[in-house]
Amino acid sequence: MTVFLAWTSDPPPEADVAGLEGPWTELRAAGPGLILVESTESLSRVYHGLKWSLEDEDAALIVSPVLERPKLKGLAPGTTTWLRDRVPTSLDNA
Repeated sequence: MTVFLAWTSDPPPEADVAGLEGPWTELRAAGPGLILVESTESLSRVYHGLKWSLEDEDAALIVSPVLERPKLKGLAPGTTTWLRDRVPTSLDNA
């Protein structure tokens, strides 16, 4: 399972993020425009799934795999624990 971090300039309402359908196991709103994605699918499949979920087809979107646990602060409650449960501390410990 891979975790991806996505940012979009036109995010869906946070309450709607978890209900979006696509090639993923779980979506989590992490902050303004930030979405964490857990998926067994490729980067391309996740990117296109998110792109097709956005209401504004011209919205900016970037998606990247999270290969090791990032340092973070000020994101949605539970985000640190969610990442800790899914992402290794470092690539050396993977």
